[in-house]
This record gives sequence, C-alpha cells and structure tokens, in this order.
Amino acid sequence: MPHFVIDCSKSILQQETPEKIIQKVYDTAESTQLFDKGDIKVRINPFEYFTIGNSQEDFIHIFANIMEGRSIAQKKNLSERIVSELKLMFPEVPIISINIRDFEQATYCNKSMV
Repeated sequence: MPHFVIDCSKSILQQETPEKIIQKVYDTAESTQLFDKGDIKVRINPFEYFTIGNSQEDFIHIFANIMEGRSIAQKKNLSERIVSELKLMFPEVPIISINIRDFEQATYCNKSMV
C-alpha cells in the first residue's frame, strides 16, 4: 500500500534507467520490513521544466505516502536509507531528498473497499 513517487530532473534518466531507480527505491523500502512484500508501489515523474533556487540543477525528491502507524524512528530510518542508496547511485546530484506523509486509515479507500 505504500506509494513512493519520485520527482526528478529529466536528465537523471540519462544517468540511470527509470527501471533501476524504481527498483532501488523499491528494494530499499522493502528491506526495512515496514511493508508487506509486494505492496510497495513506486512511480517516477521526470521534469523537463523546473527551477530550483533559480537554477537548473539536477534533483531527486521522493514523496512517500504510507499508512499511519509507523514510529518517527521507523520513518526516519526509511528516509535515511533511501537517500543514502540514491546518493550512492547519483554521487554528483546536488539535491536528493524525501518526505514521508501518513495516510489516515480511517479515511483511506480503494476500490476493493467499496
């Protein structure tokens, strides 16, 4: 059920394939054992047009949406592990970041629930 949405500058995809980036985020999230095997969803959105502090520096930012119930320490570990792995994969990229948002179980709904 967790969703990891990777926003990045389009040129990132010239350094590594989308499949490798997606798999790295998937494998790292799975290695934390916070999620059921096979439940992790990862998508990538490359941006051609953007500005970062009025520049065109490469960037990777992940929006992680997970079901509530994990501790701050668990979420911090997840964030740090994903950023560390991407830092190894992209040592020259100046901006690599993530933020984690909790889904409220009470308000979450998908088609199998209705």
